[in-house]
Amino acid sequence: MEQVHLDENGEPLSKKALAKLKKEQEKERRKQETAARLAAEKAAREAADVDYAADKYGVLPVNQSSARHNETRVRIADITPEREGERIKLRARVHTSRAQGNKLCFFQLRQGFDTIQAVLTVEPEHVSKHMVKFAAGINAESLVVIDATVVRSPEPVKSCSVQDAELRVHQVFVESTSAERLPFTLEDASRPEADFENTEAKYVRVNLDTPIFRIQSGVCQLFREFLYARGFTEIHSPKLLGAASEGGASVFEVNYFKGRAYLAQSPQFYKQMMICADFDKVFEIGPHYHEVLDLFDELFVSIFKGLETRFAKELEAVNRQYPFEPFQFLEKSLRLTYPEAIAMLREAGVEIADDEDLNTEKERILGKLVKAKYNTDFFMLDKFPLAMYSNSYDFFMRGEEILSGAQRVHDPVMLEERAREHGVDPSTIQPYLDAFKYGVPPHAGGGIGLERVIMLYLNLFNIRRTSLFPRDPTRLEP
Repeated sequence: MEQVHLDENGEPLSKKALAKLKKEQEKERRKQETAARLAAEKAAREAADVDYAADKYGVLPVNQSSARHNETRVRIADITPEREGERIKLRARVHTSRAQGNKLCFFQLRQGFDTIQAVLTVEPEHVSKHMVKFAAGINAESLVVIDATVVRSPEPVKSCSVQDAELRVHQVFVESTSAERLPFTLEDASRPEADFENTEAKYVRVNLDTPIFRIQSGVCQLFREFLYARGFTEIHSPKLLGAASEGGASVFEVNYFKGRAYLAQSPQFYKQMMICADFDKVFEIGPHYHEVLDLFDELFVSIFKGLETRFAKELEAVNRQYPFEPFQFLEKSLRLTYPEAIAMLREAGVEIADDEDLNTEKERILGKLVKAKYNTDFFMLDKFPLAMYSNSYDFFMRGEEILSGAQRVHDPVMLEERAREHGVDPSTIQPYLDAFKYGVPPHAGGGIGLERVIMLYLNLFNIRRTSLFPRDPTRLEP
């Protein structure tokens, strides 16, 4: 039986209207078939696109140290082509990341100023497209934990410090994510100083993970090693005192319960008290340092050599950001007497009296004269006029004083007299004076400014560059 199609008035449709209706019905049928086919294809794709690597990437929960994994994690600096094929784990920052399509992602991983290239590529059953997409979206400067295999680089990776090896990534987990928009980039902070000469940007630069402070740490390490090897004992003196130390200088006074205390400016008193207690040779690494001419000579030469041999990479990194002339020193340091220094200055046309103290300008002139004549940036000045300066000596780097020392008074009567002459009430330093009443050997010492040594060795324009958190009359933050 044939179906009769009626119009809205109940009359049979005309041939033209009937043809139009059939055309619309056919169109709807094809539309439904297409929708069903697309839905089936989508379901098939989703079934085939199962994220088989879901357990190999992601964001780690907050580490509360509730478990110890005893994993050996590798330093980037220790990765070499000789370790090819070795499976390793490491924690590093994502310096950069970039995707190439949806199957390949390149990282630069960074620890300090060591960098290495890492590659993540889709592998059936191991690395999924989801994993590559996740990795490419990790914010720069985020900390990640990587599981990877070391491979030899097919060609040098010139953008990284490790150029002859790279990593094939198997797992990547974000341990600590950084902000999506950083206030500045590491590239901005690491640009050479010359790039900022005519801009205000140079005043807002930060040290980040600069190798300057690894060099500073290295100086402390070399300092300790040298003195330990010569039988010194390291001490740790109090930094709060009941009276101002070495009475001549301005002091920082603080409230101490119901009384007053002063921040120690020098451990000299305590080091001398240890000499009184027959410790023979002592030193302290604190706000400032210590002890005598030949020893200081050997100490500085040992530090300078150690920096050249053990911190060459750090020196090179600093030089890229703050170009400087290599520090010159002699195997046996130059030792000038005060009269010899006066004579050199006079020969250069500087007017100076025999017993006149060297001001900063004259010290710098002397430094240039010494460099020109002896080709050294490091020298000692000894034999100051006894009537004015006692048995004193100074050490210089690039024409600036970095140590001033002298033989100390070890006679208790003379020591008390000298205290009174300098306006120091002996009762405020009585424990110190009492220590000398039991016999003390002659001794000498001095103080070395760590930050000043680093500044002059690297020829930095500002001592604040050598302090992680500088403090001055206008700065108490961060």
